[in-house]
Amino acid sequence: QVQLVESGGGLVQAGGSLRLSCAVSGSTLRIYAAGWYRQAPGKQRELVAGINSGGITNYADSVKGRFTISRDSAKNTAYLQMNSLKPEDTAVYYCNADLIPTGYGMGGNYWGQGTQVTVSS
Repeated sequence: QVQLVESGGGLVQAGGSLRLSCAVSGSTLRIYAAGWYRQAPGKQRELVAGINSGGITNYADSVKGRFTISRDSAKNTAYLQMNSLKPEDTAVYYCNADLIPTGYGMGGNYWGQGTQVTVSS
């Protein structure tokens, strides 16, 4: 069963850093493009950062200059480096990825289970 497994969330003080990871589990499907989303209580899920197949990235205005999305093809993992964290960054962070087969088979779009990030003031 294909899964995106997230890790790296936790509790951090304002100004601190965290790195989230998103790894493909249970499949040989490869990450083609990926994005990180977040959802705070009472708010809609929003796109934080994305990276396409060519490595081009995009960011929400609220995180530009503080967050960096990247991918490691060898590890088949996507990352979100979060620096200068603020209390308003507190949310559940979700990985989303387009996965493609290396040979025959079907890819698809998948979501991770979410990881909590809490930033204290």
